[in-house]
Amino acid sequence: MSRVVAIANQKGGVGKTTTAVNLGASLAVAEQRVLLIDLDPQGNASTGVGCSPGDEDMEGSYELLLREAEAVDVIYETEMPYLHVIAATQDLVGAERDLLQADDSATRLREALDSVRDEYDFIVVDCPPSLGMLTINALTAADMVMVPLQCEYYALEGLSQLVGTIERVRASVNERLEIHGVLLTMFDARNNLANEVAAEVRRHFRVYETIIPRNVRLAEAPSHGKPVILYDASSRGSYTYLSLARELLDDLEVAA
Repeated sequence: MSRVVAIANQKGGVGKTTTAVNLGASLAVAEQRVLLIDLDPQGNASTGVGCSPGDEDMEGSYELLLREAEAVDVIYETEMPYLHVIAATQDLVGAERDLLQADDSATRLREALDSVRDEYDFIVVDCPPSLGMLTINALTAADMVMVPLQCEYYALEGLSQLVGTIERVRASVNERLEIHGVLLTMFDARNNLANEVAAEVRRHFRVYETIIPRNVRLAEAPSHGKPVILYDASSRGSYTYLSLARELLDDLEVAA
């Protein structure tokens, strides 16, 4: 059975896209069939797996949401055999406006994925840094939410807003939705504030055992259009995302 995982946090710069790309790639290394969906108009998840959405003929998540294309027609292969992508094309910038004018706008992604969901073990959705219609579509389609969190002063405030949105989506269109866990990113254990925030988050949420550190190779990999596992498999960043994938698979009792 396919699992749809939304990587969500309305705050930017917390490692959301890095997590979507590298979790997807690490699951693919474990021979899980993965579809990565880029719902962020910045398109960084797309370029992070070597898919350049600058091609005028390319169709992607915008066309899927506006029912201008079927899912099977906007799925592209990547360098990794088990990892496919639906890219964010330039038109995605206008998706929030266009979806607000559409019927059943919150369920567009879920309905579009029905035809391909059985082809994948995991569908990983990179959400934009906002709580608009693109994120609502991801949450409506998802089984679970993974929340990357940088342990800084305003982190908990943003997390409470996301929780409120998730609760509204659960009550209205997706009763199975749950926060699977909070992922600590860019973590520095020498920082007292980071440790205080992490302790507070653990009091209220499940926090993954895997913690993503600051890592130069992890930061460099996107500029080469590769997940870190392909850019530098021996790096600490690569090991930690492989560990996260293993933790997720073990928790869901998936054999790999």
